[in-house]
Amino acid sequence: MSSRLGELLVRRGLISQAQLSKLLEDPELAQLPLSVALVKQNLVDEAVLAATLQKEYHLSLVDPSVMNIAPEVVRLVPSQLAQRHHLVPISFSGTSITVAMSDPSNLVAVNEVKFLTGYDVKVAVAAVSSVTAAIERYYEEGSNVQEVLTEFGTEEVEVVDHDDEVDLKELERATEEAPVVRLVNAILTNAIKRRASDIHLEPFERMFRVRFRVDGVLEEIMRPPLKLKNAITSRIKVMAQLDIAERRLPQDGRIKLKLGKGQEMDFRVSVLPTIFGEKIVLRLLDKSNLQLDMTKLGFEEDQLRDFKEAIYKPYGMVLVTGPTGSGKTTTLYSALSELNRVTSNISTAEDPVEFNLPGINQVQIHEEIGLNFAAALRSFLRQDPDIIMVGEIRDFETAEIAVKAALTGHLVLSTLHTNDAPSTINRLLNMGVEPFLVASSVNLILAQRLARLICTNCKEPAEISPQALIDIGVPPEEVGTFTPFHGVGCPNCNGSGYRGRIALYEVMPVSEEIRDLVLNGASANEIKRTAVALGMKTLRMSGIRKLKEGLTTIHEVVRVTMAD
Repeated sequence: MSSRLGELLVRRGLISQAQLSKLLEDPELAQLPLSVALVKQNLVDEAVLAATLQKEYHLSLVDPSVMNIAPEVVRLVPSQLAQRHHLVPISFSGTSITVAMSDPSNLVAVNEVKFLTGYDVKVAVAAVSSVTAAIERYYEEGSNVQEVLTEFGTEEVEVVDHDDEVDLKELERATEEAPVVRLVNAILTNAIKRRASDIHLEPFERMFRVRFRVDGVLEEIMRPPLKLKNAITSRIKVMAQLDIAERRLPQDGRIKLKLGKGQEMDFRVSVLPTIFGEKIVLRLLDKSNLQLDMTKLGFEEDQLRDFKEAIYKPYGMVLVTGPTGSGKTTTLYSALSELNRVTSNISTAEDPVEFNLPGINQVQIHEEIGLNFAAALRSFLRQDPDIIMVGEIRDFETAEIAVKAALTGHLVLSTLHTNDAPSTINRLLNMGVEPFLVASSVNLILAQRLARLICTNCKEPAEISPQALIDIGVPPEEVGTFTPFHGVGCPNCNGSGYRGRIALYEVMPVSEEIRDLVLNGASANEIKRTAVALGMKTLRMSGIRKLKEGLTTIHEVVRVTMAD
């Protein structure tokens, strides 16, 4: 079901949130497209629904049930897809196909049609009964059992996949077949066009799903036929130079794609065996989009001043914390780019090396041969370093060497996985590092998250109650002094209302007061209270600042930050 349609109707007052929730919880109705379920339950009049969607998305209103649609147009979209998403193709011209839909907010449907046909998709709105009648007329007339079985295909019938019985020669041949090659190429190039950071190919018992992570949020793009699962998986493994015969162990590889005009895109490939096949995640590494200018990352003026002051100190540690995908590497690379001088010897140990930085000695970690972070750090210290970057402090051994390096005249940059800046102190102590070593070695700790930016194309004021703003932490006296915004959705942002991301930062310099607290065994909450009193802005405060500036939404602030 399309949550976007439900949210729109609740916002317009056509249904209540309680009605929507009840509908979504019904197992039978949940299998239907939301537009169909709403009309079936008499919650919304289909004419009112169609008129609302036409006005909301500025689309034409059509009646496909009375149209004479050419058979070659109908054949472009399979019956199964038309029925699942409640749509019907009505015309074809040049490089685009027009489909009539009862729910034009269903971007998964639009993407599937685009992938399967290879054409650009134009959308028109139609009433639910009109689409139903057109589907019955064009797809179900004269159908017999054999046709239904053929349409049904092995993707729904042959559920059990005996991996050991797969013929490798047959699999190798399938990976070179034109449709599979075209489909994989289409997935990769479409991900680049959509500015995706990750591609997820996931096999399940009765479906094979492709999702893109765009601006930090996963969205379903298509569901290729389940029978193509092995061929698609093997094609990607061949491109990444992995062993297609090995399907029981995780594998990692890399794909380099040439896009023309001298542009290249790297994909980091991770293969993970699951009970229904191999799940593949591809991380897109776009060198042209790497932002190394610190002033454009999202730092506020005082935060940037504190961060620069810490990285320009001759020795000590600067730690960047946050979950996977929060932009830690970009922040560290921007710091290294700032510090990269002919007079400095800079070495990094990374797992993996995501981007090549000229003038910096980058080492790829290989745990399987004993080259871990601790081993790399020891070697660095024998190479007369000035600045060292350790990809991640994961254990006591790495933490101990990093701390000792910081205390003996080296600047050490590294990352940890913690929720905020103050709790990083406790994480180091829990690893076994002595409090006096932590207090004397750490210069600054920075926590960060990435929040989506409102699309500038469809940005408009949002109606948010004063209480909702107060609840997220906006001081009562500041409510009413600024206008919150949101994006309504447009082609520029694929209907999401967001385009691009900006970092929210929590920058905590380790002052004398913080050092005393560390030495006295203070809790993370005590350290946080003192840091805030000394002027630290928390992640939530940083998010509220971006909300006031009209850069992001209240939904994003709540999604990526915790209340103080």
